[in-house]
Amino acid sequence: MKAKLNISQKQVQLIYCTIAALCFTPILSPAIALLLGIGLSLLGIKYTPKTFNTSIILQASIVLMGFGMNLGKVIETSQSAFFETAISVVAVMSIGILLGKLLKVDSKVSILIAAGTAICGGSAIAAVSNVLNPKNHQVSFSLIVIFILNALALFIFPYVGHHLNLSQATFGHWAAIAIHDTSSVVGAGAIYGQEALDIATTVKLVRALWIIPLSIVISFSQKKEEKGKVKVPYFIFLFVGAILVAHLLPDWQGTYTHFNWLGKKGMVLALFFIGTNISVADTKKAGIKSFVLGVSLWLVIAVGSLLVLNI
Repeated sequence: MKAKLNISQKQVQLIYCTIAALCFTPILSPAIALLLGIGLSLLGIKYTPKTFNTSIILQASIVLMGFGMNLGKVIETSQSAFFETAISVVAVMSIGILLGKLLKVDSKVSILIAAGTAICGGSAIAAVSNVLNPKNHQVSFSLIVIFILNALALFIFPYVGHHLNLSQATFGHWAAIAIHDTSSVVGAGAIYGQEALDIATTVKLVRALWIIPLSIVISFSQKKEEKGKVKVPYFIFLFVGAILVAHLLPDWQGTYTHFNWLGKKGMVLALFFIGTNISVADTKKAGIKSFVLGVSLWLVIAVGSLLVLNI
């Protein structure tokens, strides 16, 4: 049951501003910031101004982190990531649809959860929704399932990685393939180490590009006259542009270092606000079968990709 606190909006605003400021200090790690956000949500302490958009902070942070990445390593990682992500997307989508039928989960909910697991969480669900034309509650259920599992991944993956003594490179690839949203992929990579962060971010953004072909395939599979528009993740191209600028204009390295730092801290801030959106009530509405499907797919991709990466 949610706790009820009698505090004014000015006090709520002060709490949020204080935590937001701490996100730019060494005091708050990505995991702690997410936990604080979840804690405030469970206590019913909400501050949601109309002009606020967490996704903009997330995307801007990723672009800024691009200034701190090495072009040669990015190209090398992207080449192997293409095949890794292609195989994982096809496998997860196929297994997700099959499991959905076995569990008797609504077909559109199954596709949305599978897309969120296979590609990039909420972003993939939003993109696929444009061509699948699901009902609002179907989208909400799918987002809730992915959202909860994505939050858990930020804590579980670094722990498992250290327990299994995974290398920075292996963990980066694993996190990028098996964690849902970009926020937790980058957060987990940052917790594990700089090399893991660079690889995880690159592979994850390669994986995110599969939104486009998947949405096109789904649009053709829907025998309807009116098709939705595919949302292209344009910020990915800005991320690539940042890497190119840093490579072509090396004299500004000091400035790029500051940009990279700002991007990392912005990611911590985004995770805090993401945590404030989790609610127990919405989680209950999603239904047990939807969670069973989401957890099953998550285990398949997490265990399967880890085994493949260690062969």
